[in-house]
This record gives sequence, C-alpha cells and structure tokens, in this order.
Amino acid sequence: MKILVIEDDKLLSQALAEALTDQRYIVDVIADPEQSWTYLNSSKYDLILLDIMLPKLDGITLCRRLRADGYSMPILMLTALGRCTDKVRGLDAGADDYLVKPIDFAELFARVRAALRRDYIITASNKLYWDELELDPNTYDVTYQNQPLHLTPKEYSVLELLVRNGRRVLSRTMMISHLWSVDDPPGEETVKAHIKRLRKKLRDAGAPKNLIETVHSLGYRLKHLS
Repeated sequence: MKILVIEDDKLLSQALAEALTDQRYIVDVIADPEQSWTYLNSSKYDLILLDIMLPKLDGITLCRRLRADGYSMPILMLTALGRCTDKVRGLDAGADDYLVKPIDFAELFARVRAALRRDYIITASNKLYWDELELDPNTYDVTYQNQPLHLTPKEYSVLELLVRNGRRVLSRTMMISHLWSVDDPPGEETVKAHIKRLRKKLRDAGAPKNLIETVHSLGYRLKHLS
C-alpha cells in the first residue's frame, strides 16, 4: 500500500515516513502542496496524509480541489488545530478522518488501517482470500492450504496487490507505480524477478504453477483454480 505525505515540517515528515515504512507502507513525502498533482498523476496512491497548515496552499483548500478533480483515495488530515469547528471544516472539505498533533503513532496506524479498509472487500477478520491462498494484512502472514509462505516484504506487497485486484490485469508499470517510491522506481525486470520468486514459493507450498497468470503483452493476474 502506498501513501503520499504532504507535510512541510521536515522533522515530522521524516518521522512519519520512517514509522510508516516500518509498517511496510511505501511512502512519498512532499512539502509543497502544489506538487500534489505531479505526484498523483505519476503514481497510484492508496491514501494521503495531509497537513492543514501548509505554505502557498492550505490543506483544506487542497483537499477540496483534489475532491473536485475526482481524486477518491482516503485523505487523513494531520493538524495542530483541534477545535470541533476545525474538524468539521476538514471533514466537510472531503477528508475521511482527522488526527490532531502531536501524533500518537499507534493511533495513526490504526486510523490508516481503518481508512484503507474502506476501499476493499475483506472478511470480518480482515484477512484476504483467493481460493486456498490466505493473507493477513495485520501480521503479513501468508499461507496456501495452511502451509506458510516465507515472503520478503516486497514479495508480500506484490502478492497482496494481485489478490486485491483479483482477475484485473496489472501491468508491470502499474505495479511499479503502486509499490515503489516515485523517487526510486525500479525497472520492469525487477517486477519479473519478484513474480518469478513468488511463483516458486507458491509452488513449494503446494500451489499450482499457474496461480499467477501471465497475460501476454499486458501483465499479470490471479487465476481461479476451482
């Protein structure tokens, strides 16, 4: 899952990036709100963390403009303004949630997870299923027919992206835009390497070799086997 942090406080933005990266999110950070459209048009984000007190363009106005331009990803506002009227302004501008500084990271993580859950159909336990494949986004555990798979963080991210999209074909370019930072994107060969390793680990756990299906010249998707 990929998050765009729009925050001009360098110390806070660095702390947010490090904390969210430790939680296995991909994080891009910008201080200038005018850069928002450049980043949003060049990459796919699952959530925006947005400061209200920004230079040039305040977070309330930016949120309104993003919603008016059709951006529908969850927006979580971070601000020192904690009055009820301030929260109402933020929510009315299109924010999904509102967190007052100083930030408690445990609460932030919980609110991020809650906001991200709204975009996906998952089970009551928050686990993801595809046939005999089971993923737990809270613990990053993966099993096939109860056989555990030991994945790297990036392998887990690739597999989770495939599961969440099901039969939708994902190109390598699309996968890169979802799972890597804008500042350091890999080549398409990196995606191929991750898919190759995933297929091997899935086969070793008893899954059919064609569980991750290649759609010629287009990309990858999961295949129903039952």
